Amino acid sequence: MGTGVIIAGAGPVGLMLAGELRLNGVDVVVYEQRATPSGESRGVGFTRRAAEVFHQRGLLARFGDIEIGNEGHFGGVRIDFTALEDNHFGIRGVPQYRIEEILEAWVTDLGVDVRRGYEVVDYREGSDDITVVVEGPDGRAEHTARYLVGCDGGRSRIRKLAGIEFPGREATRGMYVADVVDRPDIKPRVIGERVDGGMVMAIRLEEGVTRIIIHPAKLTPRDNSKLTFSEIADSWQELTGQSLHGAETKWVSAFTNATRQAAEYRRGRVLLSGDSTHIHIPAGAQGLSVGVQDAVNLGWKLAATVNGWAPEGLLDTYQAERHPVGEKLLRNTLAQASLYLTGDEMEPMRQVMRELVQSPDAARRLAGHVSGLGIRYDMGGATGHPLLGLRMPDREVKLGDGSTTRVSRLLHPARGVLVVADGSTGPAKLAAGWSDRIDIVTDAGWSDRVDIVPDGWVPADTAEGTTPDAVLLRPDGHVAWVSPDGGELLDALARWFGSPR
Repeated sequence: MGTGVIIAGAGPVGLMLAGELRLNGVDVVVYEQRATPSGESRGVGFTRRAAEVFHQRGLLARFGDIEIGNEGHFGGVRIDFTALEDNHFGIRGVPQYRIEEILEAWVTDLGVDVRRGYEVVDYREGSDDITVVVEGPDGRAEHTARYLVGCDGGRSRIRKLAGIEFPGREATRGMYVADVVDRPDIKPRVIGERVDGGMVMAIRLEEGVTRIIIHPAKLTPRDNSKLTFSEIADSWQELTGQSLHGAETKWVSAFTNATRQAAEYRRGRVLLSGDSTHIHIPAGAQGLSVGVQDAVNLGWKLAATVNGWAPEGLLDTYQAERHPVGEKLLRNTLAQASLYLTGDEMEPMRQVMRELVQSPDAARRLAGHVSGLGIRYDMGGATGHPLLGLRMPDREVKLGDGSTTRVSRLLHPARGVLVVADGSTGPAKLAAGWSDRIDIVTDAGWSDRVDIVPDGWVPADTAEGTTPDAVLLRPDGHVAWVSPDGGELLDALARWFGSPR
């Protein structure tokens, strides 16, 4: 069969998924309804974990000089990230359209077929394949593949065609956004500022462009299609006293706090990823960042299924692992909105939160929610080591020939990695039968401790660091096995990489 996977949607999530699949040898076609990139940008950066994910595929350098955010907060309550064990600061000032440009260039280099001006309008699912109906410049056509993935946003047509429910909360609040050109006099308000009558935010988006976000407390959800910048300028002046009337803009929009999550991330040969699975009020680029992590979690599992070596139930772990992450995302964005966008009646709660974040455990817990570093997956009952299920920090690895590399570089091919750092040969011999699916690095060593970022349920004293003897990493960078005290290596290999060749 010519095509392994069809992806609907060429946003950051769809493109990231396409790259993951192609790195694993799967033929991919991406259909995008827009004939040309929109140039619009709801997101203006990404979280620390999303930055690590990009770095694991060698993509972070493509962003050029990036600005690391120097302030951390949860719903406007400041957190001293510098006092924590790991770097939770995210990347800011990178508009979503720039992320899409970089990812599209990457997947095109990999040989992914991105077809713009085409919309998936229907499908027929068979026992071994799925036939997709596409409308494009030349009318209707059909395309058959093994799987279809909807990465087509919060109004996902694929989700609706599949009959997947999208329960949640209706919108109760509205916000304005505008990208204003050549107004250096706009005061930076990077994490937002509560003012009489609402909240305002201002972020430098790129040279000469400032993103402003406004939440007038009296603003209710409205029809975005009739929005004018004059209305936005009125609200900005009312809340800040500054007139932006007559300014040039690149983009204006409005959004709400509607919060929903797909009940299923997979139904048969149809899967969902990114905003098609979860929508929420914007908060620190968490939506885009979680969507990129959805794609990296799904990519290698779907590729393993298409390529025929996936162990039973591997594809189902996508739902099992990512649906709870989506639930936490919605919960924490709702909590942040309550802290951030409400009036003086919430001030006692804000004060309590300010006191709580002085505790390292509380600060670490909240920072992990925002940065994505606190995500821990169930590794099949194996317990005993605090690294199990967490992402592997990007530590330097000393190789036997005297050279060095880093964990992120070892993950560039999107394969599993076994790093043996205690000089033993046993783990490498056990894993030899899986060498077509994992890279085995022997006679290695850690240049420094491997820090552990707990997710809030792990005692704080485990955050002091560890020097594991050997570590098995999944392609998404999460620790599937660790020695000592991390279970049986053969069990982990079989669970995540199937039967030996």
